[in-house]
Amino acid sequence: MDVLYKAHATASGGGRNGRSHTDDGKIDVALSVPKAMGGDDGPGTNPEQLFATGYAACYMGALRLVSGHAGTPVGPDTRVHAGIGFGKNDHGEGYNISVDLKVTDHGLDKAVIDDLIQKAHQVCPYSNATRGNVDVALSAE
Repeated sequence: MDVLYKAHATASGGGRNGRSHTDDGKIDVALSVPKAMGGDDGPGTNPEQLFATGYAACYMGALRLVSGHAGTPVGPDTRVHAGIGFGKNDHGEGYNISVDLKVTDHGLDKAVIDDLIQKAHQVCPYSNATRGNVDVALSAE
């Protein structure tokens, strides 16, 4: 792979109950464990929320790219909602995540958007990184 850009972040403290920041200072966040995961639901964010924001943004870029190339660009109000699930894996010795990506307000016919969301899934770097390891459900309404 020809690397065009590399982001750098550092986590410290208790991991899921600590801090994380980027080397350029653009992100500096407190981390808290949600109650559903046995935490105190403190004021910080969590890795799943950070992953959801990154995946949603990346997938939106991929969708705009493929829809533009297809001559059927998504509308300006298009939204990508990413839901990241967290739970024990089937082997009981670790944890996995799942992903739900939902595209809304796209302004396109169902058959067209259904085709584009599949194509975007083939182009998106997050989709490529998780393929074969993470269950990803795609939908559009």
